[in-house]
Amino acid sequence: MSQDNTNEDNTPVEAPTFAELGVRDETLRALAEDGIERAFPIQAQTLPLALGGADLIGQAKTGTGKTLGFAVPILQGITAPGDDGVTQLLPQALIVVPTRELAIQVAKDIEQAGKHRQVRVLTIYGGRAYEPQIEALKQGIEVVVGTPGRLIDLVQQRHLNLSEVRYLVLDEADEMLDMGFLPDVERIVAKVPTQRQTMLFSATMPGQIVALARRYMEKPTHIRAVDINDEAATVDAIEQHVWRAHPMDKMEVVARVLQANNRQLTIIFSRTKRRAQRIVDDLTERGFAVGSIHGDLSQGAREQALRAFRSGKIDVLAATDVAARGIDIDNVSHVINYECPDDEKTYVHRIGRTGRAGSSGVAVTLVDWEDLARWAMIDRALRLPFDKPLETYSTSDHIYNGLGIPREATGSLPKSERTRAGLDAEKIEDLGETGQGSKKSKNRSGNNRKRDRNRSGNKNRNSSQQGSSKKTTNGTSSGNSGSGSSDRPKRKRRRRRYNGQTKDSKPQD
Repeated sequence: MSQDNTNEDNTPVEAPTFAELGVRDETLRALAEDGIERAFPIQAQTLPLALGGADLIGQAKTGTGKTLGFAVPILQGITAPGDDGVTQLLPQALIVVPTRELAIQVAKDIEQAGKHRQVRVLTIYGGRAYEPQIEALKQGIEVVVGTPGRLIDLVQQRHLNLSEVRYLVLDEADEMLDMGFLPDVERIVAKVPTQRQTMLFSATMPGQIVALARRYMEKPTHIRAVDINDEAATVDAIEQHVWRAHPMDKMEVVARVLQANNRQLTIIFSRTKRRAQRIVDDLTERGFAVGSIHGDLSQGAREQALRAFRSGKIDVLAATDVAARGIDIDNVSHVINYECPDDEKTYVHRIGRTGRAGSSGVAVTLVDWEDLARWAMIDRALRLPFDKPLETYSTSDHIYNGLGIPREATGSLPKSERTRAGLDAEKIEDLGETGQGSKKSKNRSGNNRKRDRNRSGNKNRNSSQQGSSKKTTNGTSSGNSGSGSSDRPKRKRRRRRYNGQTKDSKPQD
């Protein structure tokens, strides 16, 4: 069902407050401290049903507050440590997300909203040591937010008991229920009691994914907080630019976009890890404060880059699509697609990192000549007015005019503007990342064993050679003309003898 926030005469309707929706006082106080009093459309439409315990599918544009759409009902129904002196040790709510970054962000939002009730939230994902997560589960947790792989590991090891879970949430449901994630999701759902409330939230929800999601839900209501005819699903506050650029000139274009007036934080997306790292190297040489998050980096390095980005030590973040879902950082004013996204869903999630929660933003997409056909499909699917991207170079006037870039801007940041502390100013947190210590220990012990075998082999060869030498010396008779002949290779033809002398020697007179 689709609902609009306007009256019949198209006059805007003021959004309801969380108090009017029936949210408990402790949660209201926590939200008010963050300046949140009125609900966004997706929250206003889902909360009446969710607070009543109904299963639902929530769909809204990226950056419109889906997290509170399921966080508030969970906080409303769980038992917290301070409630009536009752302490529940086993998790009561499970939120499954596709990426580590999204897990961290969702857990942070729930902790903030439930701080006055001391709600304990645990983030579970790979790349961190098992021991702290296991210890936290033993102490007692109300809400678990995690990625499928580590959740399954802890369930199989019997450290994570899901028998008391009453709320199950799949965030970014289209990605979670994609064929690649489906087996893991099914294994997790099988461990959760059937008597539960299930909620799915995502920006995009294809019909076949909705049908698949209904298998896990009981008479779910599909709520769309967008116009039924609005297939674009992109936030109107995002100013979009799509340019056809030459690969050799892209970095010059990017360097000028990064010098736009009133630019704050910027995320640059690329398809590959190698490209993301190359962007970091090039922009660093040009004087920009830049970091990166991609699959080749350790979890500690990725979190270091995100902390530096949030705190403003760096203002440019190069990322692969692993970061497209879940990064919710204030003051991201620009998003740059260094290459054409693979499909319309990727495009929506990428540019959704800006223009969040009512803010404005700018999205710039650079399309290569060979990607024009791919972009044409994205443009048609989202009904965008950029079917023929404008041919653009770093000297093109529309770059300067459209984004407010000073005419004197070049491919490098002026030294007077290089005021950011940089990535090195943010320390890497020791996460006790799994595998690294054991690998070092294993390599170390393997090298020792190899070194011992070499020493043993050398010792055996030396003793064998010495024994052979002694045997030859003791077994040799002096004056024997054939002495030493037994040591020659057997394949050699022996010389024939004639009257005690060799054949090729002359008889003695």
